[in-house]
Amino acid sequence: MPRLGFVALVSVAALGAMTQSAAAEQSYMREGDIADLRVGQRVLVDDGSCPAGQIEQVVGSRLSQNGVVRTSSCVPRLAKK
Repeated sequence: MPRLGFVALVSVAALGAMTQSAAAEQSYMREGDIADLRVGQRVLVDDGSCPAGQIEQVVGSRLSQNGVVRTSSCVPRLAKK
């Protein structure tokens, strides 16, 4: 029976890792489409505002009285394999 518990624990950890990586790969067409950005969260915005070969990365940098402050920068676009 202890082995069954270990298998269940490993399965839950793997599912959590897959969910985490899927959330990290969010991409939007406009920055206005980002509904609620959390502190530390990074999303990619493909609105054409960055030079060729780059994509805009929006980061929830810090918390202010009005909500999360967003900072954006152009980062190299990585091709999906």
